[in-house]
Amino acid sequence: MIPALSLLGSVAAGAADSVSSLVPGVAGSGSASAPAPTDFGSVLAQVTGDAVDKLKVGEATAISGLQGKSSVQDVTKAVMDAQQSLQTAVAIRDKVVSAYQEVSRMSI
Repeated sequence: MIPALSLLGSVAAGAADSVSSLVPGVAGSGSASAPAPTDFGSVLAQVTGDAVDKLKVGEATAISGLQGKSSVQDVTKAVMDAQQSLQTAVAIRDKVVSAYQEVSRMSI
């Protein structure tokens, strides 16, 4: 499995709690299962949780396909969904790193 994505989800939830304690008016949920996340940390945690779930489904479907329990179409669809989720997670990570680097370059 990919433990780094689940770690990213827990880091995002922790960041949401930190931001909510530092900035008044920002509500941190502390949970990725909230129906409508309102802050960036909650949204990021929900997206990473969904990506991890899709990767798990893709992996399980690929294994059952190797065992002959799933059709080729099911395996292809699950793997393509997992690939798209992983590419989205990598793109989000790249944007977050880029934004952090921009903020760190600002003069105070």
